[in-house]
Amino acid sequence: MPLNTQLGPVRARALAVGVPGAVALVLALWHLDRGTMWRDEAATVMVASRSLPQLWHVLGTVDAVHGLYYLLMHFVLPLHPGEFTLRLPSVAGAAATACLVAALGTRLVRPRVGLWAGLLYAVSPFTQYYAQEGRSYALVAAGAAGATLLLVRCVDRPTARAWAGYAAAVTVTAWLHEFAVLLLAAHAVTLAVTRAPARVWRGWGTAAGCAALLLLPLAVVARGQSGQVAWIRRPGWADAETLLRAATGHDGLLYAATLALIAVALLRPPARRAPGACGLVATALPLALVPPLVLLAVSQWHPLYAARYALFAFAGVPLLVAAGAGTLLSRVPRLVPGAATPALAGAGLVAAAFLAQLPLQEHQRSADARRDDLGAVARLLAAHLRPGDPLLYLPKTGRRYVEAYPASVAGVRDVSLRTSGAASGTLYGLDVGPRELAARMACLPRVSVLYDAEASRPGWHTRSTGERAKLAVLRRDFVPLGEARRRSGLLVLYARVGGPAPGC
Repeated sequence: MPLNTQLGPVRARALAVGVPGAVALVLALWHLDRGTMWRDEAATVMVASRSLPQLWHVLGTVDAVHGLYYLLMHFVLPLHPGEFTLRLPSVAGAAATACLVAALGTRLVRPRVGLWAGLLYAVSPFTQYYAQEGRSYALVAAGAAGATLLLVRCVDRPTARAWAGYAAAVTVTAWLHEFAVLLLAAHAVTLAVTRAPARVWRGWGTAAGCAALLLLPLAVVARGQSGQVAWIRRPGWADAETLLRAATGHDGLLYAATLALIAVALLRPPARRAPGACGLVATALPLALVPPLVLLAVSQWHPLYAARYALFAFAGVPLLVAAGAGTLLSRVPRLVPGAATPALAGAGLVAAAFLAQLPLQEHQRSADARRDDLGAVARLLAAHLRPGDPLLYLPKTGRRYVEAYPASVAGVRDVSLRTSGAASGTLYGLDVGPRELAARMACLPRVSVLYDAEASRPGWHTRSTGERAKLAVLRRDFVPLGEARRRSGLLVLYARVGGPAPGC
């Protein structure tokens, strides 16, 4: 018996949309405060904690692509500073996306398919990883799902007001992260497959043109800051496979079952609700494939790809899986008399998928799940340093620890700092020149040096004149006395050979 027959159409739709949002919310709040941040989250704290003029200043030199997100966090973080508040907007974004995915499935097929799709999105480790991260990606995913739902509505009723809402959703989403503009390519494929009439294409073209025009200032500024993504390397087949596995269940039976259900949806797509309306496969498949494929293709010439940049496309995957499950489970009542309804059977399969990935969910909520463990280094600094102690950051990117956990170095002297990041419009501030650095360190009988994660590894080298000057002074005038190491940093205490220089 269909879900909407049992509960009534309005209640069935409400449950199909609301339950996945509640599940996503509960899971995202589970162990939200891990006692540590990683470097990108520290960047959020660094920039968003500055005054509005200082925030505007830094966006002119770096990280403009995250400007709207930083502006949002500027008003969120003061409410209750800490990791919980830092990640709360992402929690809300994941819950909203689960609701929107469910709404898409409900509108395109029926409430039970929407329920399954929303639940699959909610329990996915791929979703939950970014739901617990103080960055913009979960919010971008919500914007993309919302824009896709608005597109479906616009195809049904292509009014000027509807297209204006669609244009606004795409614009805001792309301002949260400019790669979300690839939504327009996915939506164009959807309209082509749907064989949308000319008036729909005209409305979409006008809306897409307005969104692209409004995004142009961000694109121009971000292009001038392309050095920010210089760390990205050209992706290969392994990167594409990693993304596929992250989106479809990683390994084993779950991975195979997910691909099988997607194949069922493609071979036997759900019927359209009406002639000319968007079909589920025509909506979900371009959303899932076009943005990551375009990003991977472009990155062969100009590397820009990272898995998190493609998160917003993931909403298409659970929709396809739910559609395939709907085709199979629709036969359950006829094959097994007295069995549970397909809606409950599908929810049971979602629960089984969650339990199969529970170890991964637990790992993602540990300090080891991210590249960095800044909290452990901050606790190390707090244990070994006292107010007035001199501290040298090598390289200066280590100042992210100060910004993320200022109490850990309260009163500690930054030996090489000339101008703070807030005053200079940079992330990590400006250091003094080699001569001034040597003069400052000449009067230090001892100095602690914090080597950032990369700098603490054997064979590390740098092209920076300032960082090489720090290394030169340490090698020439100081000897190490002891060290303490954490995964994301190394603290070494040095003593000056022969004591302070004459005249100090």
